[in-house]
Amino acid sequence: MHVTEKLTRPLTEAKYLNADNADRYRSIMRIFYENYEKLKYWMYQEEVFAEMTCDPYFADYRMEQCQQDLAALTEWKNLVTIQDTRKVASIEEFRNKKYRYQMSEYSVEIERLVLRLENLLIEGASLEPTLLERIRRNIERMPEMADRDEGEVYTWWTDLNNDFIRLNQNYQDYIRDLNSVKAEEMMRTREFLVFKDKLVEYLRSFIRGLQQNVGVIEESLRMQDPGLLQQVLEKVNSYELSIPRMDVEVSRELIEEKNRGRYQSIRNWFVSENGQENEAGKLFDATNDIIRRITRYAAQLSEKNALGANRREEYRKVASVFMKCRDISEAHRMSAMVFGMERSFHFQGDSPRESESMNGSVYDEEGLTLTLKPRIRTWREKSKRSAIRDTSGQKAETRRQMLLQLQEDRRRLSMLEQGGRIDFSSLPVIEPRVREILLKWLSDALEDEHYSARTDDGRRYVLDMSCATERCVVHCEDGNFTMPKLSIVFQEEE
Repeated sequence: MHVTEKLTRPLTEAKYLNADNADRYRSIMRIFYENYEKLKYWMYQEEVFAEMTCDPYFADYRMEQCQQDLAALTEWKNLVTIQDTRKVASIEEFRNKKYRYQMSEYSVEIERLVLRLENLLIEGASLEPTLLERIRRNIERMPEMADRDEGEVYTWWTDLNNDFIRLNQNYQDYIRDLNSVKAEEMMRTREFLVFKDKLVEYLRSFIRGLQQNVGVIEESLRMQDPGLLQQVLEKVNSYELSIPRMDVEVSRELIEEKNRGRYQSIRNWFVSENGQENEAGKLFDATNDIIRRITRYAAQLSEKNALGANRREEYRKVASVFMKCRDISEAHRMSAMVFGMERSFHFQGDSPRESESMNGSVYDEEGLTLTLKPRIRTWREKSKRSAIRDTSGQKAETRRQMLLQLQEDRRRLSMLEQGGRIDFSSLPVIEPRVREILLKWLSDALEDEHYSARTDDGRRYVLDMSCATERCVVHCEDGNFTMPKLSIVFQEEE
């Protein structure tokens, strides 16, 4: 996004849509717009007042209110005024300043937008394969445009862009409507089955149009000569720059950037580059997804209708069959056939048997229970809820055992200490637990630049590295190992 002054300034021209007395302001602007379409650009205050009071809604409307409303719209830059001096006969009439009013350019576009919004549900959007065919024909004509005059090239370029903009906006609006909440709710109603086939056929005809034209358009754009494209765009830029404009200064750089951007948008819509899918492919996938969803909803509705069918005759037939049974045993067999499983399932597996006797029957053995799980992605096993158990006793016992273990470790280590130090070269045979503690102390001290660390109970110690070049053997219950001749020297806390 490029932030400009036009983007950051407040749009006061749209204030009349939501201001107080918006009913009067909007009605005045609609009067100006209707006259604008009839090529009547200038209006007097008396003409506006006459048209306002023609409607019963403004039966109490006064000339003073009309003058105030026109002044407010002029202040918001919705109307442009000019003093009419053609019929002035005196200085007094000149001082009264009889004005003529005209809509500004912003106001014309705002009223056009408001009219489209008012008729949004009536007009709607559509998918038109004919637009794709017209775009294809225009793109195929691009090489011959290099030899045409600037006016014809500009007309061709305008038609191509208008068709592309219409196609882009229509498909976005139509797909949005089909993906809306209202459409989802409608697809779940039985009335949807009436025009389901017509909607699917409409979407499929558009897909056929995509398949027939997109490939040709993509190939044409890929084979386009960059020099020829530049020559065509130069003619478009020159002609557009030569169009006279009132109070508007347009630079050649802005026109070239706009037309180059429009061509790039068309190319990105149809051509796949750098491993990214083009917009036409995304539209193809989105349309197919909608068709699949429509078909799925229609199938669900059909199944629901089939389940609700009248089965009175079927029940009457079943009752007559039961009445013909000779005894209760035959009725049980009939019940198993009518209400039982239509087709039994047989599971085969390598289950352990109690006996390998060939004369044994499967009815003599215990049944095997198999737990079946649904084969759907959304299924999850239910979590088992359990009460919170009181483990305070277990925690206290674990803590007591840990404290006893620490006390025992301290006792064994204190037996190895002589004169405030532990010399690895003079150690007796030690247990694996003691060895792990001593090696941990060595590791902690070696990681410090001063070879100093603390034990778990807070005693500070330092390594004596004076004989580190010599070797010594430490004897353990599970074996011996050789290491540098080091000593752990404990320091008294100050």
